[in-house]
Amino acid sequence: MDEVRLKKLETIRKKGFCPYARDFKKSSDIRDLVENFQDEKEAATAGRIFALRGHGKSVFGDLKDASGKIQFYIKMDAVGEDNFQLFLNNIDIGDIIGVKGKLFKTRTQEPTIEVGRFSLLSKSLRSLPEKWHGLKDVELRFRKRYLDLLTNDKAREVFILRSRMITKIREFLDRRGYLEVETPMLHHLAGGATGQPFKTHHQALDADLFLRIAPELYLKRLLVGGFEKVYELNRSFRNEGISTRHNPEFTMLEVYTAFADYEDVMKLTQELITFLAEEVLNGLELNYQGKAISLTHWQRRSFQDLMEKNFNIHPHESEATWIAKLKKKGVKLEGKRLSRSQLLNIIADLLAPEAGNHPVFVTDLYAELCPLARRKKENPLLTERFELFMGGLEVANAYSELNDPQEQRKRFSEQLAAKDEKQKIDEDFVQALEYGMPPAGGLGIGIDRLVMLFAGMPSIREVILFPQLKLEK
Repeated sequence: MDEVRLKKLETIRKKGFCPYARDFKKSSDIRDLVENFQDEKEAATAGRIFALRGHGKSVFGDLKDASGKIQFYIKMDAVGEDNFQLFLNNIDIGDIIGVKGKLFKTRTQEPTIEVGRFSLLSKSLRSLPEKWHGLKDVELRFRKRYLDLLTNDKAREVFILRSRMITKIREFLDRRGYLEVETPMLHHLAGGATGQPFKTHHQALDADLFLRIAPELYLKRLLVGGFEKVYELNRSFRNEGISTRHNPEFTMLEVYTAFADYEDVMKLTQELITFLAEEVLNGLELNYQGKAISLTHWQRRSFQDLMEKNFNIHPHESEATWIAKLKKKGVKLEGKRLSRSQLLNIIADLLAPEAGNHPVFVTDLYAELCPLARRKKENPLLTERFELFMGGLEVANAYSELNDPQEQRKRFSEQLAAKDEKQKIDEDFVQALEYGMPPAGGLGIGIDRLVMLFAGMPSIREVILFPQLKLEK
């Protein structure tokens, strides 16, 4: 804390003023005062001081709230000498104040509020960074996000955009008859997707639980229960690496539609993203890291064709053969299995030369890699599944859902055997399928990555308010 500011705090208290007010009634937000300016109008507003300019017996300053900025003007004749001296000697940049007075415009036509009364609402005991935009330690912005938001308008705009996107997603789905639901975040079994879970312990039940990897299996239970259109904007967790594209805690949109398949979901996905762009960006073009991505044309590419063309890999071959051929071509892989993240990296690299200008749906993924997806009727080695790539980012994953309980049990068993781990099959989910789940299409969209694309941000940490970081030493 600033020792000088602490002394000012003591002075304010000694003079009988409370430096941390209970409330302040604003007549208008600052933006409303500026945009709907009326000369001589009485106004009451509040915000944080971002600049002070003294002129003898008067002071000019800049006041900002969540909506905008306005200049204020305090003179000794208007507020009285004692109050003026209190302000002049004890109020600092960073303090939050409330002001009441009349609006006028200066000779340069700047909207200004001439203060008749002011109230200290919160005394700031630390100085705001003077050159926040010049800080080279990017991590510091994420660790002290509150300062980043205070002093970096672009950061604030990203999170306003994110909020608008989520609101519009709900609007889009609600209009189409989808029901928003909430499913458990604590699971007895880690499932619904591949990934390393976070483990915790429930004291009262004396049971180990897992933070959810994905809500998929619970949402499918709701299809069994008779709901036909459901979605969840959910928080999911994976105990894995941190990078510009991965955060251990992330936001997903999952949508399930009964009596639909992946072709229906592909159309829904295109309509949703197009709707979002028109609503929040007022157009059908995204600018991501110097690339213009047009949403007027959507491409489709076959994963099977890409693998055959580039690596001479075929779906009937063993996974060991796939891995050997990939390594021979210089693809770096870890482990004995082809993980989903490794697969997606391979696809992204293959699409990189051609996928910068349009969204690309990658279809015909191998059944071996898709334990929850329905196989293609004409070729059971492939699945009715797609991955959506935009600007080199994998944004969405969807498929025609497997609703055959016997096939599902077999797939789960094969998956566990391949992992060589002592995990259990989710018997309750298989049992739910045995009661009958309608044919359905399921969709998962990574909200954080979608916001990255819409905001043109290079890192996922730029679009998460409080991203996970290493502990400070």
